[in-house]
Amino acid sequence: MADESRRMVKLAYKALEDKKAEDIKVIEIGTISVLADYFVIANGNSSSQVEAMVDAVQEELGKEGFLPKRVEGVRSSGWILLDYGDIVIHIFSKEDRLFYDLERIWRDGRDVSKEEL
Repeated sequence: MADESRRMVKLAYKALEDKKAEDIKVIEIGTISVLADYFVIANGNSSSQVEAMVDAVQEELGKEGFLPKRVEGVRSSGWILLDYGDIVIHIFSKEDRLFYDLERIWRDGRDVSKEEL
């Protein structure tokens, strides 16, 4: 794990946990894609929780000097993508997460446990 990528993943994970995100997954994709080193995927139960999760991640990473290169998705939508270059954070509504099923699409990536972070 690149130190900076790993640090960003840990910060994002903590911010998501603090907002009671469900089923936080970290997938190492750097060996199979040039898109990023890691995907962080989580979901909330309501649009207000999804918004709070997005705000928490941006605040936590921002405090450490990490700013998103891109933010995709409307806050009221069911999928917000925060692109930090080396890591991409996907925050979903429960329904959209099931529909898009990124874990299946990126199953060739390696799941990273919270303990490994």
